[in-house]
Amino acid sequence: MATNTTTYTGESGVVKFTDNSSSSVINVASIRSFTVDQELDAIESTVMGSGARTYIPGLRQFSGSMDIYFRDESGQGNINLFDAVNEGTTTSLIELYPSGETTGIKLSGTVIVTGHSITANFDGMVEASVTFQGTGALTKTAL
Repeated sequence: MATNTTTYTGESGVVKFTDNSSSSVINVASIRSFTVDQELDAIESTVMGSGARTYIPGLRQFSGSMDIYFRDESGQGNINLFDAVNEGTTTSLIELYPSGETTGIKLSGTVIVTGHSITANFDGMVEASVTFQGTGALTKTAL
C-alpha cells in the first residue's frame, strides 16, 4: 500500500458548483475556505448478556460549508449558491479541490444548499457563508 507523504496548502483550493438546469459546473469566485464533513452511523447490535456494547456500520452522509467574498455577478457560481436557497433548487452538483485542480484529490457529489448568509461590516469585505447537505455518496478522485 502506497503512503501519501505529501502535504498541501489550501491557497489553490477551488470549488465548482451548478444546479440541475446547467450542464457544467462553474467556479465559485473568491473562496475563503471550505469544510467537508463525512459521517458513518454506528448502529448498536448489543444483545443481552454481552457484557459490552457492540456496533455495526450504518449509513454514510456528508455535509459542508464554505466562506466566500460575496459577489453578485452571473457566471461566477456565487449567484447560483444564493439562488439555490432562494428558489428552492432541489439538488446541485459540487466539486471541491482542496489543493487545486492539478494536485491532490477532487471531492464531488450531489448536494442540497441548506443555507446562504451574507455578512457586511463597516471595516471589511462583504462575505457570504454557504452550508450544504450531501444526498448520496461523496466521491474522492485522485488527481
